[in-house]
Amino acid sequence: MPMIDTPLLLLALFGLCGYLLGAVPFGIVMARLFGLGDLRKIGSGNIGATNVLRTGNKLAAFLTLVLDAGKGGIAVLIARALAGEDAAQIAGGAAFLGHLFPVYLGFRGGKGVATFLGTLLALAWPVGIAACATWAAFAAAFRYSSLSALAAAALAPVWAILLGRSETVLLGAVLAVLIFIRHHANIRRLLTGTEPKIGRKTG
Repeated sequence: MPMIDTPLLLLALFGLCGYLLGAVPFGIVMARLFGLGDLRKIGSGNIGATNVLRTGNKLAAFLTLVLDAGKGGIAVLIARALAGEDAAQIAGGAAFLGHLFPVYLGFRGGKGVATFLGTLLALAWPVGIAACATWAAFAAAFRYSSLSALAAAALAPVWAILLGRSETVLLGAVLAVLIFIRHHANIRRLLTGTEPKIGRKTG
């Protein structure tokens, strides 16, 4: 149930905490821990798990995926436990924005797909599972991480409606639009046939 009586200051606090958690660049952290170099100078320069995978280190990529998803999910779960559904949605959305625009990296962050999926799983797990399944199905069929992400983002609000989780439709739609904006270069490469496929190692 929405916590409409939650003080705005408290909601803002959960938003700030969610943002700071979401801004932690786990891809860069994992790349340094595994001795892979500066992730921003590798492959696409993105800080997410797909670019970590391009180094050839599957464990580092897996850990990045889990941690990037986890920061969105944890932000939601903590906020929900302490202050209810409104706080959970604000914290999850803020964590997503933190990944896209991290203060620790001069506001130049990633594309937010893992954090998006982790946030959805915590907000409404049936919707999150459906979005993850959409990503996996497109990845298996086409081997493009970006196309899979775009499909999962576009269909997430649809899944929310079909699964009766209307409270997640608006946030899911807003985050999906941001994912499409962040993937504008990928969309151009998909259209021209120059987008790299999943797992292609750089250098």
